[in-house]
Amino acid sequence: MTTHRTPFRLVAAIAAGTAAALVMAGCSSGGTASTSSSSKPVDGGSLTYAIANDPITLNPTGTGAGNDTLAITRQLVDSLLWQDPSDGSLKPWLATKYSANADATAFTFDLRSGVTFSDGTAFDATAVKDTFDDIASAGASSTAAAYFSGYTGTKVVDDDTVEVDFGAPNAAFPNATSSVALGIVAPKTTETPFEDRADGKAVIGTGPFTLQSYTKNTSTILTKRKDYDWGPAARGGSGAAHLSKVTFQVVPEASVRTGSLQSGQLDAISSVQPSDVDTLQSQYDLVTRANPGQVFGLTFNQKRPIVSDLVVRKAIAQAVDPKAVRDTSLNGLFKVADSVLGSTTPGYTDTSSTISYDPAAAKKALDAAGWEKGSDGIRSKDGTKLQLKLVWITNFGPNQTSLELIQQELKKIGVGVTLESGTVPQYLANLTSGDWDLSWDNSSRADGDVLRSKFSSSGAQSIGASDTTLDALFTKELSQSSASDRSATFGEIQQRVASQVDFVPVHELTSIIAPATDVHGIVFGADTRLDQLTGAWKDAS
Repeated sequence: MTTHRTPFRLVAAIAAGTAAALVMAGCSSGGTASTSSSSKPVDGGSLTYAIANDPITLNPTGTGAGNDTLAITRQLVDSLLWQDPSDGSLKPWLATKYSANADATAFTFDLRSGVTFSDGTAFDATAVKDTFDDIASAGASSTAAAYFSGYTGTKVVDDDTVEVDFGAPNAAFPNATSSVALGIVAPKTTETPFEDRADGKAVIGTGPFTLQSYTKNTSTILTKRKDYDWGPAARGGSGAAHLSKVTFQVVPEASVRTGSLQSGQLDAISSVQPSDVDTLQSQYDLVTRANPGQVFGLTFNQKRPIVSDLVVRKAIAQAVDPKAVRDTSLNGLFKVADSVLGSTTPGYTDTSSTISYDPAAAKKALDAAGWEKGSDGIRSKDGTKLQLKLVWITNFGPNQTSLELIQQELKKIGVGVTLESGTVPQYLANLTSGDWDLSWDNSSRADGDVLRSKFSSSGAQSIGASDTTLDALFTKELSQSSASDRSATFGEIQQRVASQVDFVPVHELTSIIAPATDVHGIVFGADTRLDQLTGAWKDAS
């Protein structure tokens, strides 16, 4: 058994997130799947786990298909720190401890010994440096780009110690090191061009599984690393996985996933749709967890003239009834959103008193601003029609129902909306083009800093608001060494987003997995994405 060389000393104020509580409502079994079996874990066997979308890329830091990609890549790579889902705290993993300087511009990580990559290469400080430098060099091509804002480099102090430096405070960085996107990869991976890693052949990690095969739009097959012995101790089961093989099967249709689970063709299914919950909860112990981070809602592209107008944004917010949307497309497992941040996110604050559902007030405000209804019911002003383009992703089934209802609600006040859907790559291409007025999405991360990428003027996906007040607040939270101070600042950020109507919160996301009755130990991580399957097992046949 590999042991820690040094005690783990967190810099508590920076390391701490806050609690990311489990949703325990209805059919939830919390973070694990429990069945009537009382047997001990069984070694061996294969698990077939259905995902809704092709992962697109197996590069941990590449732009893939969201949760479906991360479910796979989490099995291939380990991270420096592990975030505890029970309280949001950071615990040892590939790093045995870390410390930060006074202004949160330098972070020193002591690394665990005895760890190897799947190709036999030793894990060391150089691999950490190469991984972080590679992410920084990839820029916008990497989903981790926002974590490296102000990055000046990583120093190899010795084989077992690295110092990560920033030109400006970045108190969010320790939390980021627990993410899949910052999973450490071997030298052979970083030596391979970033764009050539999508098929996973060049992805070499220290994780509990290795890639056997990837067949696009069909399946990804992983096999167990028998020598794995360095999972986070706080998670339990830090040794090798029980399962010998895991197949992530692409099954786009929710009804087919459900039917295949019931017929015994699948061992577990992800992305369980709200419409299937009632059926499945009577047969299986569902694994559910509320997602931290940005909730589902409407974001305004304030580089576009119409929605740069606060009057228009406020009217749209008043015309959308979040509870009606939730009740129509979801169920009680999904909380009606009352802030841009989900209620399990560090620093969450209820901002629902800022603007409430009031379509009559919305109509009155648009009338006063000179937006007149035309014969088709859509308003116009000075020859410009109040017709907006809304872009969204097809990777969550209820999205279409939610958006069609919102489309109807907005039409009642004279706002026309054209819905443009697409896969994750298509959606990102739409965002990059700038040809959109509204977007519908969410972003899961157990840190309020998740908002910075979108709502800071320097963010990778900036809404273009150029709000100096918001910019100052993000600068403030990045420099704060106290967890309570950061939480207070996140409260100010949420209030500012609400008062400027930069975002219309609609509903939180709850992730749901249905395991077969003979499957045990499937859990979510703190970010409410599938954690490593080291503790998962199946009853003996």
